[in-house]
Amino acid sequence: MSKPICYDLYCGLFGWGTAFAQEGYQVIGFDIEDMSAVLGIPRPEGCELRIRDVRSIHGSELKDATCIVGSSPCQEFSYRAMPWKKAKALPPPYLGIELFNAQFRIQREAIEAAGHYIPMVVENVRGAQKWVGKARYHYGSFYLWGDVPALMPQTVGARKLPPEISERNPQRK
Repeated sequence: MSKPICYDLYCGLFGWGTAFAQEGYQVIGFDIEDMSAVLGIPRPEGCELRIRDVRSIHGSELKDATCIVGSSPCQEFSYRAMPWKKAKALPPPYLGIELFNAQFRIQREAIEAAGHYIPMVVENVRGAQKWVGKARYHYGSFYLWGDVPALMPQTVGARKLPPEISERNPQRK
């Protein structure tokens, strides 16, 4: 039996890809440059890089995906979220919006070509919400869109314990 395939869009240093490869997925990442080579660090085992602009991908090329993950560049969103007058006066982050939306276009095209649903999770920064819509979930500084709830820890009904109780139980630390 072949391994499930995870496509990692805007893979960078394979943050998503490393975790999926460790879980037994075949990981194929797309980015415009090899960041491992730029920084002189080894590419994670089990992760294949394809140098390509994500905007040039047609989703039908990813129809064999088990899942798609992506982390489009966040710099434009982050800068515009800063409290500086100069940052607030900038025009909308057109490229950031285009790169973010390309991930959802690819998913739609992949689903259509595959004839079945292919889940996707997209990560970006809090500042992106103003431009692309509210994140479905956030965990710390990770803001996530797409098919998120099934992947994230459930905290409904969780209670934060007072420090004196958690200090008595070392397993809670």
